[in-house]
Amino acid sequence: MIISNGITKSIIQLHVNGETHDTVIRSADTLLHTLREQLGLTGAKKACGNGDCGACTVLVNGESMHSCLSLAIEAVNQPITTIEGLLDSPIQKAFIENWAIQCGYCTPGFIVNTHALITKHPNAGDEVIEEWLQSNLCRCTGYQEIMAAVRTVCNSSQLRTPPTNE
Repeated sequence: MIISNGITKSIIQLHVNGETHDTVIRSADTLLHTLREQLGLTGAKKACGNGDCGACTVLVNGESMHSCLSLAIEAVNQPITTIEGLLDSPIQKAFIENWAIQCGYCTPGFIVNTHALITKHPNAGDEVIEEWLQSNLCRCTGYQEIMAAVRTVCNSSQLRTPPTNE
């Protein structure tokens, strides 16, 4: 524990995208803030700040979650995957091939959430995909293209092995 300018801080270890990071946080620091400001991983976006849009979606222990609502301290000793850990994945390629990227602000959250979806439901149909993606918003209304990209991924055999975070 560190006390600086009257503020109590802690040193924690986060396991992000297969790497271990020692970082100093305040007890109220969100996982989003810590990833972006402490670790320089800016793929998860700060948007609504209250878990409505999904732009900040990351995986913690394989579960899709909004990092703006999660405290960094809650993610200690759990594998965290951000969009940076999914670069060049077949999901990203499907989004590009299906033009599922408009302004791009929501795209990282959709890709991370899609990874969680296919891990749990690799052959998901439209109803499951639509339900699963309700936690993410696209303000450019690129939903048809996003659905097409996710359908492509769900019908692909390339995605049966999730990335390791060890």
